[in-house]
Amino acid sequence: MQHPDASMSDVSENDKDVRALLDALLEKRRPGGTWITGLTGSVAAGKSTLCSTLCDVLRPSLTVETASTDGFLFPNDHLTPRGLLMRKGYPETYDHAALQNALRQVRKGPVRLPTYSHLTYDVAPDRTTPIDRPDILILEGLGLNSVLSTERSEETLDTLIYLDASEEDLETWYVERFLRLWNEARSDPASFYVRFLHMTPEEIDQFARQVWRGVNLPNLRENIAPLRDHADIVIRKDGAHRLSLIRA
Repeated sequence: MQHPDASMSDVSENDKDVRALLDALLEKRRPGGTWITGLTGSVAAGKSTLCSTLCDVLRPSLTVETASTDGFLFPNDHLTPRGLLMRKGYPETYDHAALQNALRQVRKGPVRLPTYSHLTYDVAPDRTTPIDRPDILILEGLGLNSVLSTERSEETLDTLIYLDASEEDLETWYVERFLRLWNEARSDPASFYVRFLHMTPEEIDQFARQVWRGVNLPNLRENIAPLRDHADIVIRKDGAHRLSLIRA
């Protein structure tokens, strides 16, 4: 069903599952106030890209703003002495109290949410994301376990979308992203990835795969994938980045 409060004219005929996802999201939305939708899935699944696609289509009929849970990671100077830096993205690396408080504040009025820099691999203390009572806030990222509940409240999500993909594809995309950031560090001395520039392309590829298999894959299996069963909407992406709606 076409919803009167959102235009699908910018979605191509090949994106029928994006249409279906948007229809499902809008069917679940209750008008009035800010509807907070979580978008989660593995590292490197393409959550930010899907978030951007949804926003492009929903606007300008609705006011839609986005934020990332990365901003609610504890900063590196908190994680490092606790031996948690290499577990970044696991539940214990997030400030869940701050995330819950942010959801409450988003519903009440203008707020500025913390942001994260993938360049420096740390919370960005000098940057925030302004959120001013949008119709829909899409909160994408990991660490959403603490804001899920079957009993909705001011500090829980209204809807959860899970972006699924095979472990093999996720590893490929993670390594590709790691190598891209590594290459970009050659021209940016502030990049976290400068510390890896002494490695050869073969060594950095192997290192990225070790990080994926030793850190991100266990996190996916233990903490992220279980959220798929709790999601209101599940969408699957294949190796060619085609989307298919699995559950709505």
